[in-house]
Amino acid sequence: MKFGKRIKEQIQESLPEWRDKFLRYKELKNLISSPAPAESIFVGLLNAEIEKFNAFFVEQEEDFIIHHKELQYRIQRLVEKCGDNDDVMFREEIGEIRKDIVNFHGEMVLLVNYSNINYTGLAKILKKYDKRTGGALRSPFIQKVLRQPFFKTDLVSRLVREWETTMDAMFPALTWEVEGYERSAAVSSAAAGEGIFRNTVAALMTMREMRRGSSTYGAYSLPPLNLSDSDLVLRPRHIPSPIPIPY
Repeated sequence: MKFGKRIKEQIQESLPEWRDKFLRYKELKNLISSPAPAESIFVGLLNAEIEKFNAFFVEQEEDFIIHHKELQYRIQRLVEKCGDNDDVMFREEIGEIRKDIVNFHGEMVLLVNYSNINYTGLAKILKKYDKRTGGALRSPFIQKVLRQPFFKTDLVSRLVREWETTMDAMFPALTWEVEGYERSAAVSSAAAGEGIFRNTVAALMTMREMRRGSSTYGAYSLPPLNLSDSDLVLRPRHIPSPIPIPY
């Protein structure tokens, strides 16, 4: 798939409030196609895009840290008061927190995908610029990109892993196979009406495609994504639930 089509699809598959935060790939591509594109204008646009990525990414990351602590607190409160409430009320609370966890996990996966696709877009547009002008801008510019906050996803990926473990505990029968788009009834119920699960699966599929090892894999490509032990794919593990769930 052409990258321009891929990023357009990903923008549409992302959350509505995120859609103007992605790389303006088509605009940059059109600039390169114009006669004698000025390097100062091109680099200025790229720097503005990077500033946009960083501001958005850091804001989301900070929000995730706050939400992470809030969800941990809510789970602890449920653990402490389990047995003191009517089963119906308790189940309703568990249902709400399950939905919030699914959505939280999904948003974090979307942010990792946001980082991946914008980095890939920058690498591709720089390659096109160098080919069009005969320059050598890509290598030094990518070295700068690798130091940017939006590229560094270690913290978010760690939170994704932590909440996958929690989801395994709170969804004992969970099945999430990216290839087959399968999910359990529990996840369907928890995510109903939110649309976040569909967005998350689309993001995972895109990351798999972009990070697949192939003959086109090069020095500026993201490393291949290993789905068998990926940080971003749920695998069922039999972990006792931290919250006794009434049936």
